[in-house]
Amino acid sequence: RNMSSAGPEGRKKMRECEGLIDSLVYYIQGAIADHEPNDKATENCVCILHNLSYQLEIELPESYAQSIYMQRRNISNNDKTPGCFGTRSRKVKEKQQDTPLPEEKSNPKGVESLWHSTLIRIYLSLIAKSTRNYTQEASLGALQNLTAGTGPMPFAVAQTVVQKANGLPGIRAMLHVSHPAVKKTAVSLLRNLSRNISLQNDIAREVLPDLVSVLPECVPGCDVACETTASICYTLFNLTQSSSHNARLLLGAHGLPKVIAISMNDSNMFSKASRAASVLLYSLWSHTDLHSAYKK
Repeated sequence: RNMSSAGPEGRKKMRECEGLIDSLVYYIQGAIADHEPNDKATENCVCILHNLSYQLEIELPESYAQSIYMQRRNISNNDKTPGCFGTRSRKVKEKQQDTPLPEEKSNPKGVESLWHSTLIRIYLSLIAKSTRNYTQEASLGALQNLTAGTGPMPFAVAQTVVQKANGLPGIRAMLHVSHPAVKKTAVSLLRNLSRNISLQNDIAREVLPDLVSVLPECVPGCDVACETTASICYTLFNLTQSSSHNARLLLGAHGLPKVIAISMNDSNMFSKASRAASVLLYSLWSHTDLHSAYKK
């Protein structure tokens, strides 16, 4: 577990070590089958896999990159990817929808297992069944790592989490735990998932009211809670930017007073959350059909 956090070279060596990843996955599968999701060894295994999934899209071996990312490389580098402040262009939408999903092997080995649906389902199972905070955080963090990029692999993982493995209920439950790091990682994962246009309505229907409910009434007084608040605002931004219906959901969940209160905080220390709330407000105002509802 310590070695897996030693940096890019360490991760590369461990991913290439024959049988290592397969053994970790095998152990966790056995622990879940034996109804032992809370033992320390399972926590260690998940934390190792979490670390090995970090920067995976960038650090993939060339052989995988060639087969999975060939079409991605043919897309012009001049196309700008959508940021929090930019509007989604038609090109970006088409690019996301036209990205081919990587083929999944029925019997993955080694590094292939890291993004395979089998392991994704294991993470979701641990999120639902484990009561150990580090295990929950590592499972959420591994999924966050796997959905962090813009290529076909993160897109496929996001689709598996939301649509194929029905993972949103378990992630939603993590929004309401008392452990700040677990909550922060759950929100960060949802933020990644919400960047996928085809999944936004599913995510909004399932978790938007919960995201609003865990928003504080004002900017919180610690860094972790402040970052979590900013991530929630950017997630809501992604979900409502192109959807008047989702913006109305936010309104119906009484989110507007909270977002306004957060945006009005002038403290430099907590400007990250205030700035995110302001960006969300600006986006919400772009839905002109809701102006009268906002004013009420």
